[in-house]
Amino acid sequence: MNYTYILKCRDGSLYTGWTTDLKRRLKAHNAGKGAKYTKSRLPVVLAYYETFDTKEEAMKREHAIKRLRRNEKLKLLENPFPC
Repeated sequence: MNYTYILKCRDGSLYTGWTTDLKRRLKAHNAGKGAKYTKSRLPVVLAYYETFDTKEEAMKREHAIKRLRRNEKLKLLENPFPC
């Protein structure tokens, strides 16, 4: 399974990424090993995710979400775990 996810950082900002193991990736982010962006904004919490069959689909969705405006991303968070 492949996931596209949005994290809510301590400062209220949002981070979008993709992974094959959501629990491991969230743990890595909170250990300061996930991404440079989240490292200084700990702790982070999982705010949203979608599941995909392929890595390519997850990466394509990640790219699409990153192009959204903040208010559009916040709308996604209204239904945080649609799958």
